[in-house]
Amino acid sequence: MNVRSSAAVLAAITVIGAAAPAAADSSPAPSPSQQALPSALYGESDPQYDGVWRQSLALLAQHTVGVEPPKEAVDWLAGQQCADGSFAPFRADTGTACDAKTMVDTNQTAAAVQALAALGGHDAVTGKALDWLKSVQNKDGGWGYMAGGASDANSTSVVVGALAAAGEKPAEVVKGGKSPYDALLKLALPCDTKGDGAGAFAFQPDKKGELVANADATAAGVAGSLGAGLVVEPGKGGSGAADAACEKAGTPEQAAANGAAHLTDALAAEGHLVSALPGAEDQPDYGNTADAVVALAAQGATEPAAKSVAWLEKNAADWAAQSGPAAYAQLIFAAHATGTDPRAFGGADLVKQLAATGPAAPAADAAGEKNGQEEKDEKEKDDSGSGSVVWWALGLCLAAGAGVGILVSSRKKRQQP
Repeated sequence: MNVRSSAAVLAAITVIGAAAPAAADSSPAPSPSQQALPSALYGESDPQYDGVWRQSLALLAQHTVGVEPPKEAVDWLAGQQCADGSFAPFRADTGTACDAKTMVDTNQTAAAVQALAALGGHDAVTGKALDWLKSVQNKDGGWGYMAGGASDANSTSVVVGALAAAGEKPAEVVKGGKSPYDALLKLALPCDTKGDGAGAFAFQPDKKGELVANADATAAGVAGSLGAGLVVEPGKGGSGAADAACEKAGTPEQAAANGAAHLTDALAAEGHLVSALPGAEDQPDYGNTADAVVALAAQGATEPAAKSVAWLEKNAADWAAQSGPAAYAQLIFAAHATGTDPRAFGGADLVKQLAATGPAAPAADAAGEKNGQEEKDEKEKDDSGSGSVVWWALGLCLAAGAGVGILVSSRKKRQQP
């Protein structure tokens, strides 16, 4: 399963684990969702935990590069909505109404909003979804993965992206006098944090109420604090201050700057983040690296973003092929945010590879293709003398029963002046 807000799913793991029966033998029968996958669905893996998420990312990525997604794929996504406006990861039978046992969540719902809002023509669906998200907002201004769960940086940030995509101002979506930005500020580690976590974001406070730096949550927190969603336009970032000393985060913008500096340090050595899964050796974290690129682009930190995109171009092909549509989408988002051509990404055409994971798609929208090429040509003309490059996961592993890995990254300690 490849989900952008990987750590956010931790809030639901207990429920998922309890619901997963132990296998009676070494060859258990496939789940209902595996027996007959919808033809309109992107990807071939079991959609039980990420169907709506990966569909949303796939459609949004195609729209971003000027490709018109297949109508049946868009209709499938919109049709997954429950009557109250929420989305579950996968509903095999949409003719059966959602009930208390339907595992709806904020992340699938917010991702669907971002995709359908971008595609247009689905105001009724996105309106109901936003109403549901607002109804389950916590009193601290944030959201948890499941309705009523403690707020976390990943879920809060993906909802911020949904609000922004639908034309709303996240700062004005308030519960208990608190906005989503207030919730994110509470999850930002202070500058006097011991060790190398200063300026990072935590997923949630730990059992002792302490904040622990988390790379996945930091990438989400930076983008969320800037009001950015999954897609960041190249050259549209903020101040670009990603190497300054950590300063007290009294505003979302300062928290984002601190978080971007943390990511910059973490990426400095090799250009990628590292995942540490329980019982496994550290290895490159492709999904979170792509998310970090988008976050840095949202901040305006073009140099570290460009370095990491170059690393992804050289190394992410096998990961994307194994992980499927959401992974291709993440790479497309990273490429788009940095002005990199996703059709020539390390010698690969990410757009074609993504399309191949879904239903037969019509030819790319001619106007979108033309405009995209004109923008690329103009950019190359503008950059010809400078060589500058301009640029917002997952890494959650849910095994058949209930396994999960917490993605964290090593970070080079920043030198304070």
